[in-house]
Amino acid sequence: MHGATLLELGGVILGLGFLGMLASRVGISPIPLYLLAGLAFGAGGILPLATSEEFIEIGAEIGVILLLLSLGLEYTASELVTNLRRQAPAGVVDLVLNFTPGFGLALLLGWGPVTAVAMGGVTYATSSGITAKLLGDLGWIGNRETPVVLSLLVLEDLAMALYLPILTVLLADVGLLDGSVTVALAVATLGVVFLIALRFGGLVERIVAARDDEVLLLKVFGLTLLVAGLAQQLRVSAAVGAFLVGITLSGTVAHTAAELLRPLRDLFAAVFFVFFGLQTDPAALPAVILPALALALVTAITKIATGYWAARRARIGPMGRARAGTALVPRGEFNIVIAGLAVAAGATPELGTTAAAYVLSLAVLGPLAARAVEPLLRWWMRRRPPVSQRSGTEPAIPRPDQDQAPDSTPTG
Repeated sequence: MHGATLLELGGVILGLGFLGMLASRVGISPIPLYLLAGLAFGAGGILPLATSEEFIEIGAEIGVILLLLSLGLEYTASELVTNLRRQAPAGVVDLVLNFTPGFGLALLLGWGPVTAVAMGGVTYATSSGITAKLLGDLGWIGNRETPVVLSLLVLEDLAMALYLPILTVLLADVGLLDGSVTVALAVATLGVVFLIALRFGGLVERIVAARDDEVLLLKVFGLTLLVAGLAQQLRVSAAVGAFLVGITLSGTVAHTAAELLRPLRDLFAAVFFVFFGLQTDPAALPAVILPALALALVTAITKIATGYWAARRARIGPMGRARAGTALVPRGEFNIVIAGLAVAAGATPELGTTAAAYVLSLAVLGPLAARAVEPLLRWWMRRRPPVSQRSGTEPAIPRPDQDQAPDSTPTG
């Protein structure tokens, strides 16, 4: 590695450390600051990187993989299946509410039906990486609404596992047979990994288990990268593969692995957010900022509505519903991948810049909204008059932090 690369990497990581310290003192998530740092270091920024961008790109991929692995370690395969069954209707609502705005905007702008399908995918998928980081930063991992959020994320990732091959086929304009084979391969891969997680989790645990922390870390990290790489080669999301490795492990192995991976996860997660900002040219944003912001506002509302409704179905109190909704607002890795595929295949260039402005705005707005939702809801509830002072027979509303009937789903 060249000295210039080391200097750049050292400067970037040290700068991220200071930004994280600033965020901690101010009391906000560091994600928006990391994203803005990426804008400053990217092409057209204040201080563009010259030699280390390729290394940062690889680190960003590892960051997403570790974020989803950490989420998977919190839950078992049986808990996942139970929550997926419960939240399947919410998954359908999520798809309809959040795919439609992007699809409709592209048609209104005259980009054509195939590009509209790509733009629908951009607005549909929540950023698993950013949401996973938020849940950890805000201490929401153990909350009762977190399994609901997690189930929706997994349903989206599974939908993406089918959507990406279909989009690739549409963009390439290949024949029906070749397209069907691609989609069937993606479905088969998901089925095999789920079967291993559900039926052979104990065997995988015995293979990975080790008394020495160093050996356990190497085994879990190596296995995760192997499965994520295999999933990506078979056109399934690497994030899905990493998540399924996490749910395969449980008990002491999962707990110890989560503790060992936490510093590594935080380091590479920060790199991921910087790389995300690197992909956006600040000079290209002004031309598309208005439609992108309008789309961001609409889909922030639809995501909040999705999470709120899904958490309400799970009989979670108002505060948990609000947290679930705001946790789903950020967009990130999948959205940029979809836009990149479409532009590389010859779609209108405006799709790329619009998607970048849209994703960047929600990647910043999402963490800020999640941080602010609890104080705002508590303030609003304090301002509500007592029931005796309201007209009619409206029933009392529970306190924001008061859940309803207990959820029987355990957490790992």
